[in-house]
Amino acid sequence: MKRYIQEVRFLNIMINLLKDSSKNIRICAFHVFKVFVANPNKPRHIIEALLDNRREVLKLLHNLPTSKGEDELDEERDLIIKQIQKLS
Repeated sequence: MKRYIQEVRFLNIMINLLKDSSKNIRICAFHVFKVFVANPNKPRHIIEALLDNRREVLKLLHNLPTSKGEDELDEERDLIIKQIQKLS
């Protein structure tokens, strides 16, 4: 997993899956995507890719489908949004 989250191409795949028409695929993609963002040792190229796609990713995350009773997912999404907003 450490090598996986250091590859921009895999990050881009997860970003594309966040656009999928299937709610389940988008939620599963989010669970992998959040590992890229939460990684405290993100390589610079991952940070740059997140910055380059920040507007689109934030929009996708704000539109991530959730249901009642999914408070944990809402909390994780909000935390990831804040981490992306703090990137520089």
